[in-house]
Amino acid sequence: MIFKNLSRLNEIGANCYLVDTGTFKIVLDSGLHPKQEGAEALPAHDELEYDSVDAIILTHSHLDHTGTIPVLMKNQPRAKLYLTPPTAALADALLHNSVNVMQSKREELGILEYPLYGHRELDTLQERWEHLDYNCRLKLADDVHITFYNAGHVLGSCGVLVEANDHRLFYTGDIQFTDQCLIKGAEFPTQGVDTLVVETTRGAAPRRADYTRPQEEEAFCEAIKSALQKGGSVLVPVFAMGKTQEVLAMIHRFKSEGKLPEKTPVFIGGLSTKMTLIFDDFGDTMYRSDEDFHIIEDMGLKISSKKKKRKPIVYQKQAIFALSSGMMTEKTVSNQFARTFINNPKNSLLFVGYADPLSPGGILKEAEQGDRITLDPNENDVLFDCTRENFDFSGHSTRDEIFEYIEKLSPKTAFLVHGDLDASQWFSDKIKDTLPATTPIIPAPRKDYPLQ
Repeated sequence: MIFKNLSRLNEIGANCYLVDTGTFKIVLDSGLHPKQEGAEALPAHDELEYDSVDAIILTHSHLDHTGTIPVLMKNQPRAKLYLTPPTAALADALLHNSVNVMQSKREELGILEYPLYGHRELDTLQERWEHLDYNCRLKLADDVHITFYNAGHVLGSCGVLVEANDHRLFYTGDIQFTDQCLIKGAEFPTQGVDTLVVETTRGAAPRRADYTRPQEEEAFCEAIKSALQKGGSVLVPVFAMGKTQEVLAMIHRFKSEGKLPEKTPVFIGGLSTKMTLIFDDFGDTMYRSDEDFHIIEDMGLKISSKKKKRKPIVYQKQAIFALSSGMMTEKTVSNQFARTFINNPKNSLLFVGYADPLSPGGILKEAEQGDRITLDPNENDVLFDCTRENFDFSGHSTRDEIFEYIEKLSPKTAFLVHGDLDASQWFSDKIKDTLPATTPIIPAPRKDYPLQ
């Protein structure tokens, strides 16, 4: 068997990996790089001959894992795509939205490769999507089986066990071992794995020593309450899928416990509405932490009719605005809303996750009150004069939690992926120091690694 990293660089980007059993080829994920455009945003698909792949597995629906699945499927017409039912629903919505984004970029930026696929192509390709539930072992070919395990990262996310040639390879995808408000923590195999392919996202970023999830939630609640009591409002920039729903679940609980005024209006916008409806469609899944909670209905959120043009979100006092995108990228709802929000000292801007340091959100996370901020290079700067606080509700496990899992599993080989080099190197050094029976490898792109 051979493992190959089809990502272009050792970083968090267009994630894609090949497992070749000798008679059967499986591709794990196929993402779109968030910082690149056109052909440079794709994985190294050129390493795969046309119609040479037998199966494709999608671990979850975030774009850095799913964004180029349609491109891969067009070049691999025999391959079926295996994914969980929630991932299928989320990926469908996200990929159709991506078509619209790419069409806009073609017009605005002149990127002639865009769109990489169209709406009708997506609908046709879905005829080869095969749903697989957690903990169900599926035979793909003689002596080739796969099993999905809950990864705890986002609704529908999974790690996948590939069994072939008396060898067991486990690919984690993105992991969260800790229970979130909506999603239960990962439930992975704890023995019998020869090769582990594991994410290293937070390897270079240790969590502060005094952190606890309950205390962080309490601090978040207090920050919201403080802004409301001053007569201001709260803006929480969130990713449309996963973070939006997690924040809404926390706010709902705060209200239910009497910690926030029950009638405080909550607004969501952009792609978040469609994603939240999908989350509610799977509200009865056993992997939801609160099986009876349905976000739209239980929170009384108002959403626009599909037949009506959505009205712009208008500021009002003593309200909560959970708006995408989480990095406040130009032309997104959170970016545009912030133009008339961050200059009011009564308001609070609350970040709940990662933002690239060069993004508008990343710049605001480090800004000082009184600074003038460029939210959009085509618009005037805006005075930053509101309160800002940063919270850690990451959908990724800490490096210590992931290393604890590696230690428990003690595989022969650990491929360290989905992380910048310094993050992967932390895991490599830690494994070398404490697990002499495990060989750590930071897999160079395009290189074949035989599996023992």
